[in-house]
Amino acid sequence: MSSIPVTVLTGFLGAGKTTLLNRLLRRPGLTRTATLINEFGEIGLDHLLVERVEGDVVLLSSGCLCCTVRGELVESLNRLAVQRTAGALDFDRVVIETTGLADPAPILHTLMGDPGVRRHYRLDGVVTVVDAVNGSATLDAQPESVKQAAVADRLVLSKSDLAEPDAVAALRARLARLNPAAPLIVADRGEVDPERLFHAGLFDPARKIPDVAAWLNAEAYGDRHHDHDHAHGHNPHDVNRHDARIRAFCLTFDTPLHWQAVATWLEMLIVTRGESLLRVKGVLDIVGQDRPIAIHGVQHLFHPPAPLPAWPEGETRRSRLVFIVRDLDRAVIEEGLRAFQEASVQDQAIRAPGGPGD
Repeated sequence: MSSIPVTVLTGFLGAGKTTLLNRLLRRPGLTRTATLINEFGEIGLDHLLVERVEGDVVLLSSGCLCCTVRGELVESLNRLAVQRTAGALDFDRVVIETTGLADPAPILHTLMGDPGVRRHYRLDGVVTVVDAVNGSATLDAQPESVKQAAVADRLVLSKSDLAEPDAVAALRARLARLNPAAPLIVADRGEVDPERLFHAGLFDPARKIPDVAAWLNAEAYGDRHHDHDHAHGHNPHDVNRHDARIRAFCLTFDTPLHWQAVATWLEMLIVTRGESLLRVKGVLDIVGQDRPIAIHGVQHLFHPPAPLPAWPEGETRRSRLVFIVRDLDRAVIEEGLRAFQEASVQDQAIRAPGGPGD
């Protein structure tokens, strides 16, 4: 049985997560969706606001899903899987709606790292809702909202019809700087085409590599601004000083990389600076491998490297690594990987051991 995709729906308090979820669940293609809802406080009400016809709604205990309820999250997912196997429930997707105060990273750790969860589920992506009316002020005042936006695979802009056009334009620009690799989708009175939100992962063989186009845009954006800013002696994040701790950039390598060098470098980076690696995604051109190798990680936890079906048609074969980091300079990452690669080329004893796709 194939693994069940899980989408994490997050966003700060009042951003419009429940409204978006209700609209999505009315779509015919999403009726077979199990929904887990977390709230912060003594009395949970959001689950009463989610209109369901089929599937299941689970209200997690009071508390923050990113800390005190992680055990219950595992139990709830495992229980759903058992009921599905037994035929008591029929669903083909899970959506986890987090409290607006949640740090998404521990949730992603649970989905990616718990052996029982991984046996049945796979992380499909993070969808973050940002309120166009209050979004800029929220990003200024609430560190959680910055991280929610930074780790997203898809950003949804809500309430744009209620905000001033100049404010919407400024917020869009700020989000593009904070997370240039995530598509920014404007909700039309809470409506969004589900196809634009789901299938955000790297490993679905039935689809092409969905993130490559966004990564190429991130690469172009990052390289252009990186060069401009260094030439003019300033930091692009100074415009929004509250976001200065979080940066997004893309590294590219035109020549194939040695897997052993990549693996050693990545292991050292995780051990020494893992807490700073909010998201890492990459498609690598590895010596001795005909197919691209995908890597995907959150802080100290990484998926095993996985071969993708083929290189995207018309795209140059090269390695691309997208980083979203906190308090970590691009130069530290880039220089470290280049140093390991140069050492692997010079040291004839280092050979690629068949590659990660074997």
